[in-house]
Amino acid sequence: MKLQKRRSGDQYSEHSSESTKVSFRAWKAFQTTGTAVRKVGGGLSRTTTAGDDQYIILQAKRGRQQSASAIAQQLSTTTGRQVSRFTVARRPHKKGIFARRPERCLRFEVRHRRHRLHWSREHKNWTTYQWNRVLFTDESRFSTRRDSQRILICREIGTRFYPTNKERHSYGDPGVLVWGGIMLNGLTVLHIFDRGTVTGNRYWEKVLLPHVRLFRGANGPNFIFMDDNGQPHRRLAVEQLLESEDITQMDWPAYSADLNPIEHVRYALGRRIAARLHHPKYIQQLKPMLIEEWALLPQEMLHQLVLSMRRRCEATIAAFEERSASIIDSGISGIFHKFTEELIATRTRKHDRQVAKMVAKNNVNLSLLPRFR
Repeated sequence: MKLQKRRSGDQYSEHSSESTKVSFRAWKAFQTTGTAVRKVGGGLSRTTTAGDDQYIILQAKRGRQQSASAIAQQLSTTTGRQVSRFTVARRPHKKGIFARRPERCLRFEVRHRRHRLHWSREHKNWTTYQWNRVLFTDESRFSTRRDSQRILICREIGTRFYPTNKERHSYGDPGVLVWGGIMLNGLTVLHIFDRGTVTGNRYWEKVLLPHVRLFRGANGPNFIFMDDNGQPHRRLAVEQLLESEDITQMDWPAYSADLNPIEHVRYALGRRIAARLHHPKYIQQLKPMLIEEWALLPQEMLHQLVLSMRRRCEATIAAFEERSASIIDSGISGIFHKFTEELIATRTRKHDRQVAKMVAKNNVNLSLLPRFR
């Protein structure tokens, strides 16, 4: 930085991008010492060397599910120096590696995508009156732990949906399985299964008969029942009961939990349980809390979730069209690349034939040509 004498900080800041305060300090330092070069800071020195940083990044890439504490312990064992886990957690950021939750994705087949697209196009223009007749239902499991205990993984930016960054989540903690349903202007009673999993017989005996049949009687023949195509929902006894009670069942696409608005209700219910002052430690404490918080869910939230079905359908259609366009673009580029390679190979063969004719005509030594050395 070049400074001239007899120029104040304000005058200098007019000719520089620095602020007035910074300019004044530089001018004062220049008047005192004759230079404005910044002194070396007197802060703490770095606890890790460049080699340590490279070791931390390498360990984060090798073991994506390792915690910062585990990597810090390995570094301490290797180098003999204690490094804070917070320091270890910051070092991979220089290479664009951050700790993120793994994605929980389902692998769609072609028939699944086509069914989702057809269903979204069919229901995109439904009115509020039509969505008002639908009862969205689902089963959910709630654990006594505060968090789902999903492990963070170290991954680079842009690799969110890579197969190595996905998770298979299993429930191993004590919890309860519940069933519930929502409509545009109401919700069902939250049913808690006593034990075990849901079977076809338990489903029609504990859910369809006491809950769904009552909603069918209250809403009339235009009532539409929605479930997520689970195995208990497709048993012969369940289908016979729905047919005998004249309950219309929605043709829901498989593996489409993102289209079901009740999934957001499940997350909201879990957050309300986690926000309680005294978190339940036992299943006997969890059950009454779930029933109480279910009844206190705001009606405005349920109303907005059901009305969001139009946007969900539009997002599904847009995602399918975007994927189709990318496939077409990649296919065209692949064809063009293959055509270019064939054209180059054809020209090379033609050139070789011309060279062979010239050699035969003029009796030239092939070893003298660069291509045949």
